[in-house]
Amino acid sequence: MRQPDRLTSRWQDSFYWRLGVTFVILVFAVIIAQNAILTYTFEAALRQNPDRSPNNRSIAVATQVGQALAAGPIDDLSAFLQERFEPQPAVYVVMTDGRVGGTTSGVLPEDIHAATDTILHGATTRPGREAPRAPFPMAFVPIQVNGELRGLAVLSPPLPPPSVGRAIRSVARFASPPGVVILLVATFAAALVIFGPARRRLAVLEAAAVRMGGGDLSARAAESGRDEIARVAKAFNRMGSELAARDAALRTSDQLRRQLLADVSHELKTPLTAMRGYVEILQLENSELDAERRARYLETVAQETYRLERIVNDLVDLGRYENGVGTLNVRTFDVERVFEHVIRRHEADADARRVAIRTYVDECADQIDGDPDRIDQAVENLVANALRYVPDGGVIELHATPMANAVQIVVVDSGSGIEPAHLPHIFDRFYKVDPARAAAAGGSGLGLSIVKAIVERHGGTVDVSSRPGRTAFSMRLPQSVARHDRESFVSRDKAL
Repeated sequence: MRQPDRLTSRWQDSFYWRLGVTFVILVFAVIIAQNAILTYTFEAALRQNPDRSPNNRSIAVATQVGQALAAGPIDDLSAFLQERFEPQPAVYVVMTDGRVGGTTSGVLPEDIHAATDTILHGATTRPGREAPRAPFPMAFVPIQVNGELRGLAVLSPPLPPPSVGRAIRSVARFASPPGVVILLVATFAAALVIFGPARRRLAVLEAAAVRMGGGDLSARAAESGRDEIARVAKAFNRMGSELAARDAALRTSDQLRRQLLADVSHELKTPLTAMRGYVEILQLENSELDAERRARYLETVAQETYRLERIVNDLVDLGRYENGVGTLNVRTFDVERVFEHVIRRHEADADARRVAIRTYVDECADQIDGDPDRIDQAVENLVANALRYVPDGGVIELHATPMANAVQIVVVDSGSGIEPAHLPHIFDRFYKVDPARAAAAGGSGLGLSIVKAIVERHGGTVDVSSRPGRTAFSMRLPQSVARHDRESFVSRDKAL
């Protein structure tokens, strides 16, 4: 199974990337919205109360001091300022004559005083010394009387020492009620937009898993999308399909096993029943059996014993071939010699019934690769099967012809043929087209199954075609390309 390539997949196909990008966009949007609300709130407050603006406060102080100086001198500058203005935020007035006053009773810091003197009287620093610097931003507004600079109004809010309470208050100022409401609403909307579809898809996947866990192997999950959830759903569906296929195979295998046990029991029971009956008769002490009848009974018991032995041996061979037990002794052999051995075994039965057995081996198929003993067994079973069904005076033909990278061995008989309904089951275990006739002929019902197992063990195929007067079993055995080319070359050389 091919694993998804996480390095080359696009981020749009990843549920986690989409979630992260959406979260970043959401946080960015919330911050922009909250800043916009804070800015709007601050500007609205200033518009409603302009005096709260630091610049306006400094301008107001400078304007009133300038107007007062134009009317006459100010004796107590601090009293003048504290009488007309609120103490906070603190505004100090530094005059060119050196006087200092403020809206609060506090003392103007020395560094701010030095910076103000520098502005009023020019640079007073000595060479090698740094110019005075204010510790924080300040607003300087000139105080003029008739175009003459008389002083400066200084807005200098003092910086309190750092503290936890001040930090909390600063955060609280930014976490305004509208911003909190927007954050909560946006978070809830994000939960619906981002997690809602994923939750629904995971719920469908969970429901399919629960159904499959309950035994419903047809349960499947939706495979929409290309992200991780879709890939998990596809993997789950593949697993379900594989489990369903395995379950069907197990059910079929169990059914075949039960059928096999029933067939084996039936096939073994028939000769055992006959043997038991004759043995019980022979064991009777008061039975009056002549020598001929006793001999006939013993011969029947022996025949049934041989039949039982054939069934057991065929079952052992079939199980060994189908399960791949043991190795094939593959070598190059003469197929015509195999035909001769098989014909010699059945020569007496064929002569008694006047059945002619003919062979034809193409010169390009006289030498083939395979296990000669197993191929001999397969041909033997096909010829024995043909003898059971061919009529007296009939014909059986054995052909070996070349094919593309294969050799085809065909056994043809001139029997009455096989009905089309039986052809799909002809290679099944214990399947008999004519049970009564097959039983009379002593067949085990496993011969054709063994033929199929031997051919498939060689990597080939076997099939059957039939019509009245002609039934052909064809075995196709694969051969190496080198052998096929060599035989073709030899054939052309002989032709020349």
